[in-house]
Amino acid sequence: MNDEKFASVWDAIENTPAEAENMRIRSSLMMALEQHITAMGWTQAEAARQLGVTQPRISDLMRGKIDLFGIDTPVNMLTAAGLRVELSVSQAA
Repeated sequence: MNDEKFASVWDAIENTPAEAENMRIRSSLMMALEQHITAMGWTQAEAARQLGVTQPRISDLMRGKIDLFGIDTPVNMLTAAGLRVELSVSQAA
């Protein structure tokens, strides 16, 4: 058994640090969007109308299908929801 320790699940399952960081960012964006949709009480159809996407796209988001989303799409959807995305860059641990 391997006792290797990882900083996050993404570090454990992705092949490179760059891929892990990309997944971490996508995951954070998607979770923020899902939380906003839930907080607004929107149905998937209403969320789709508000965010300018299709209902199946909202379904993919709500089901956490991260492999179907790049970074751009959640950023665009968050902006359409009237939210601001901020970026912070720091030295890797």
